[in-house]
Amino acid sequence: MTISTATWQRSRSPLGATVLSAIAAVGVTLVTFGQSAAQTAYPSKVIKIILPFASGGPPDAAARVVVQHLQSRIGQSVIIENRPGAGTTIGTMAVATAAPDGYTLLFNGSNLFAFPVLYPNLDFDPIKSLAPVATAVTWSHVMVVAPSVPAKTIDELIAYAKANPGKLNFGFGLGTTPQILGESFKRATGTDIAFIPYRGGEQARADLLGGRVHINMAPVASLLPLIQEGKARPLAFTGPARSPDLPDVPTMIESGLPQVGYNPDTWLGFLAPAGTPTAVISKLNTEINSILKSPEMKAALARLGFEAQVTTLQEFAVFLAAEQRKWPPLLGAAGFKAE
Repeated sequence: MTISTATWQRSRSPLGATVLSAIAAVGVTLVTFGQSAAQTAYPSKVIKIILPFASGGPPDAAARVVVQHLQSRIGQSVIIENRPGAGTTIGTMAVATAAPDGYTLLFNGSNLFAFPVLYPNLDFDPIKSLAPVATAVTWSHVMVVAPSVPAKTIDELIAYAKANPGKLNFGFGLGTTPQILGESFKRATGTDIAFIPYRGGEQARADLLGGRVHINMAPVASLLPLIQEGKARPLAFTGPARSPDLPDVPTMIESGLPQVGYNPDTWLGFLAPAGTPTAVISKLNTEINSILKSPEMKAALARLGFEAQVTTLQEFAVFLAAEQRKWPPLLGAAGFKAE
């Protein structure tokens, strides 16, 4: 999926203006000797990708499949370091405060725009401290319940939750989109559902199997094995159309809850510390986009439940500006408050 510049043309946030101005200067800076030399020499050592999520979850899977191809293209080792915790702020801060030389990158997404709402007292500005490099993937989520929950539709789940207030537990990775979707569902339906935060979605799904968690939301690929084995029952998909892997499962829109799901629900991409040389960022954008455009990569991502998202630097900057405007009101409407 390519995000066209026209789609985001109406974005006018300070972030968009700042980043777009910097990108507009690329045509001038790239012709200088210093930038050309940096582009020629880079990379000359190992590149580290900080992943602020637990291992084994969807972000981890997406990062590893892209990075595997990236290191073969650039002829240099690329390692992934998982640093989960505090709603992805720990790993993000590690990159925001790293040397701006292109050798420490961040793999994060929509979570960045929850920081101002959930963590207003951070010691760094996650937006101003980071520079866009390349988008990678998007996906939507499926809501499932444990077999012990006697609900086969969203309406039945709502009725059961209202008849049994506080007895159902919703498990999610702290600071992730499923938490936002879960809060949106709870508010939209007026249900009393207990929320249990985990360091990552995989831990929540383990407790779904163990009976402690009754409701979970995740990419289809993460839950499909459990669904096929009868260990989880799908009720609705948050995307704008039904998932091809679950054609019999209605969307939230079809279920009468259009506010539970966004398009896209989640995206992930690469970012660098602010001040990273433009030539380095441009090279990474070109290489990552080439990887994402290949039929092999698109197929590999599809098997994991992702859709490739390809953008130029300018398109990514406009997209980020739109996201910066989009998420805080959604979080406020869902009842999120500072931690």
